[in-house]
Amino acid sequence: MQRFTQLFQDIDATTSTNEKVRSLQAYFQEAESADKVWALYLLLGKTRRRIVTSRVLRDVFLQISDIPEWLFKDCYAQVGDSAEVIALLLRDVDLPVRRGAACCAPTPSHVENQPPSAPIPLHQWMEEVVPMYKAMETDDERRDLIVSWWAALDNTEIFVLNKILTGSFRVGASAKLVIKGLAAATGVSEAVLAHRLMGDFSPTVEFYTSLTNEEATQNAPSQPYPFFLATSLDEEKFQGENFSRWRAEWKWDGIRAQVIKRADQVFVWSRGEDLVTDQFPEVEAMMATFPNGIVMDGEILCWQDGMPLSFNHLQKRLGRKKVSKKVMDDSPVHFIAYDLLEYGGIDIREKSWSDRTQSLSTLLAVHTAPNLHQSVPLEFQSFTELATLRQNSRQQGAEGLVVKAIDSPYLVGRKRGYWWKYKVEPMSLDAVLIYAQAGSGKRANLFTDYTFALWQGETLVPFAKAYSGLDNAEIDALDRWIRRHTTERFGPVRSVEPIHVFEIGFEGIAASTRHKSGISVRFPRILRWRKDKPAAEADTLDSAKELLSTFR
Repeated sequence: MQRFTQLFQDIDATTSTNEKVRSLQAYFQEAESADKVWALYLLLGKTRRRIVTSRVLRDVFLQISDIPEWLFKDCYAQVGDSAEVIALLLRDVDLPVRRGAACCAPTPSHVENQPPSAPIPLHQWMEEVVPMYKAMETDDERRDLIVSWWAALDNTEIFVLNKILTGSFRVGASAKLVIKGLAAATGVSEAVLAHRLMGDFSPTVEFYTSLTNEEATQNAPSQPYPFFLATSLDEEKFQGENFSRWRAEWKWDGIRAQVIKRADQVFVWSRGEDLVTDQFPEVEAMMATFPNGIVMDGEILCWQDGMPLSFNHLQKRLGRKKVSKKVMDDSPVHFIAYDLLEYGGIDIREKSWSDRTQSLSTLLAVHTAPNLHQSVPLEFQSFTELATLRQNSRQQGAEGLVVKAIDSPYLVGRKRGYWWKYKVEPMSLDAVLIYAQAGSGKRANLFTDYTFALWQGETLVPFAKAYSGLDNAEIDALDRWIRRHTTERFGPVRSVEPIHVFEIGFEGIAASTRHKSGISVRFPRILRWRKDKPAAEADTLDSAKELLSTFR
């Protein structure tokens, strides 16, 4: 744990990408394999399993300290993170040692010769120490165990452990940087490592050995490829392009997914590396007639009468272990294939986009399904034609375009120069601020979470919450105003005078029985503070409902 915590501190202490990579490289060169693979598992966010709740950790801390609950809450309001608050406050707490135990973990056979004070390595914490919590039978035993863990660690190690226990461990390095550091340490290319690390894996020495073996070629049948992502298009620069090199596709507002058929099994992976096969049984069924060795990249949408349904229909499926027939009937699923990544068991990502999509057309000409079709490329001869296509996106039920170079390989992550996203401008409504709540983390002492309302007659009806869009100066000014103009308090929420108007942008809108307004909006954010507009001139709920005709 000591060396892993040092890595965490090194990454957290710098904003330099190169320094972060060097720290990661050093760790993967120095640590033992059993620790390296667990570090990867944590750094890549492969587990978000919560073992202990933040409330339990707080209650344990309050039981062993002299700090009253009100003071703890005040400290939390400043820091915004229970794990960090506890780690900071424990500096002044004389920790008792768990009765009847000299150490927080049994001594495994492979460390029998270590002195009692030897630091417990990361893999032992994850494989032997932390699992002890679920074996405890009483609250007192669980409390004493947690306290013994805190007593064995320094304050930064306590913070890291608390974050792991609560399933909220994060580090200031993206998956791309972690893979870059691992590649520098092992000599295995970033592209190969990115592929081998896709999806879930078992954090074992055997896996790490296979992962870092330059010659290893065997992958699990379920393993997807890293997704290739588009970058926002720069209109001014793109106008100088040779447009014959480019094609456009509709950018659908669904779930980006890879559909895999290997070893007579079907796997559906989301872009977030979640295996979602069970949530979309229609997609699994449509692959029944396909041969093995096929990987398609595309979009899962709810689809009806030749048009996509709103994202709300997809949300009815997400997180379900089993999808009912009613949900399937009410929210029928469609898969739009963008690309072919594997054909006949051969990785064809290095081929050009035009060659891959031609192979996809050949495949889909033989193997058809009513809920499957290929994305149709859109040609354009000028930037004006491209802009016109974008303007027509909403009539198609799309949120814009993805513009692709016909000679582009299928790369990893975001690589500029090959794929561009060209989204329509967001819908927007002018709404009145009515509620505010303090944020979390670094913004825990500022009111940054806002609720906005639209007029319905003489009444303001809440319609959206937004957390982003203001700069630091605006946040500070609004925070001061909220504190002076609070009219009521409901726990952490403050009701404020309905004076300020903000333009709220959003990507989609749908009817909703869960919301008092009768509508829900997708990805709301603040576009600007309308200081020029009085609250009486904000938009109405009827104005919002008129936009519903754009989405189904």
